[in-house]
Amino acid sequence: MMYKQIERNKRNTVFIVAGFIIFVLLVGAAITYFLNGEIYTGLILAVVMGGGYTLMMLMSSTNVVMRMNHAHEIKDGSQHQRLWDAVDNMAMVARIPRPRLFIIKDQSPNAFATGTSPKNGAVAVTTGLLDRLNHEEIEGVIAHEVAHIRNYDIRLSTIAVALVSVVAILSDLGLRMMFFSRGGNNKQHPIMLIFALVLIIISPLIATMIRLAISRNREYLADASAVDLTRNPNALASALKKISGVSQPVREASGASASLYFSDPLKKKTAQLFSSHPPPEKRIERLYQM
Repeated sequence: MMYKQIERNKRNTVFIVAGFIIFVLLVGAAITYFLNGEIYTGLILAVVMGGGYTLMMLMSSTNVVMRMNHAHEIKDGSQHQRLWDAVDNMAMVARIPRPRLFIIKDQSPNAFATGTSPKNGAVAVTTGLLDRLNHEEIEGVIAHEVAHIRNYDIRLSTIAVALVSVVAILSDLGLRMMFFSRGGNNKQHPIMLIFALVLIIISPLIATMIRLAISRNREYLADASAVDLTRNPNALASALKKISGVSQPVREASGASASLYFSDPLKKKTAQLFSSHPPPEKRIERLYQM
């Protein structure tokens, strides 16, 4: 069951990401089709903007994310020995370089990982997590975050955020250019013209929904991968119960990085399509099935 979940989540991610890239290209094509009846300029524009913006975001430092969440780096295990050992053990089992370790002074239990590759990975946990969880539960959460690093989830998440931003820019650009356009020409089919207009208008919403779908899918994959590392699904399920059962949000959490956390740090009750995390109940159910 565990390996089937891992394979299924990987396969779903490939399909979703491929669809996202095609969607970005469609938005670019729709803009120039609406304006002058050709799509190639829009395709090139989408590729250039998407590639450039994604590269710029991938170059952002891990330190920036940690500062946004008011995290402080721990250099040795003298202060938090069991946490230090858990990171050591999980990194060794996952066969990745040891991630840097950060602590966030906040009573709400939670954690997150960042870094676009295992070479620059980092894990941050709140003091509330250390106070409320036992050793096995902490190890399960760390395994989940190490799995995110090993699976290159942060890189994927960064690319998804960049593509959402590109779609928003393209949509805004297309709508502004319409005001200066003198109208269509004989090259455009009326139905395709309407489709292009609708796509330009609603594309930011669709892009956001795709990004959130990617985020939810990778959470399931990290859960399954964590069980692969610890061989202890009950500990991770217990940790998830405790963390999701706390209604207090992580006050130090940055909204821009909320999707990186183990569980929603803002404790917002939103529709599933607009949530960056799967329902805790579904995650726990899948863990017990393992």
